Amino acid sequence: MELENSFKSMLAQIQAKAEARQSVTHEPATEPEPVQASARAKVVQLPLWANETRGVPNAVLRSALFGAIKRGRRAFMQRVAKASVDGLTVLQTGPQLDQSDLDVWEQCMHLAKDQGLGTRIEFTAHSFLKSIDRTTGKSQHEWLKGAFARLASSVVEIKDGKRAYFGAMIHHGTRDDDSGRYVIEINPAIAKLYGSDGWTAVEREQRLALKKQPLAQWLHGFYSTHASPYAFKIETLHKLCGSETSELRSFTQTLKKSLAAVCAETGWTWNIDESGLVHVKKLAIGTQKRHLARKAKKARHSTCKGTA
Repeated sequence: MELENSFKSMLAQIQAKAEARQSVTHEPATEPEPVQASARAKVVQLPLWANETRGVPNAVLRSALFGAIKRGRRAFMQRVAKASVDGLTVLQTGPQLDQSDLDVWEQCMHLAKDQGLGTRIEFTAHSFLKSIDRTTGKSQHEWLKGAFARLASSVVEIKDGKRAYFGAMIHHGTRDDDSGRYVIEINPAIAKLYGSDGWTAVEREQRLALKKQPLAQWLHGFYSTHASPYAFKIETLHKLCGSETSELRSFTQTLKKSLAAVCAETGWTWNIDESGLVHVKKLAIGTQKRHLARKAKKARHSTCKGTA
């Protein structure tokens, strides 16, 4: 009897263990925890500028990244160092970019200013072409496709002081050819090029008035970034704008015409002295005026300290 009870006890233990294993095996799987909001893509707000202007990083306007070149075939570059002012480094991999491409990129950033970097930026080809003062026929739609392709395939490495960015000018996008609707995205990291003082609000109407004058448009953007422009040598401007004109004499003739066109639109004045230095004088407005005031105050303070 004792042996029989022991055997029954053993069977009961085995059965209990089997039931325990079965309950574990059939335990329903737990649902994964939802993704926290902090893990989602971060929306980055660009600085705010007026609708009559286009906010552009100074690094873009003070270099030959968007050159003063004519329409036509584009060279493809592999980490080519673009001419730029001192303290700025610009490398580009991809097709050469011109001032028309800059019109497109400026408008993309303008839309991103309202919708946020890191979000889907939506628009129609028709409205976009109108915003950059282009006609809306078939040829212009095809041109716009090419411009977006060039910007998406252009990878830049830009270092402006402590600000640095490397990546595509436009991250990626989609297009519906039936409706003409585009959806693009821009890398939020590109906002680092703006910072609080690394960008300029370029007057849109003035730039559009200089359409089909690539050197004039480049000069307008370049001098817009300076509250009180330095004097530059003709040779320096020749390099900085990425001109494809090999003869300096020919470039100088175009430069004079372009400076005259820019000053006619802006109210600035210019002259080239006997040593070949280009002087541009302009009335500072907005943030540039405040910058000059702070600079003058700092100079006065330094003078007072030196004479105390």
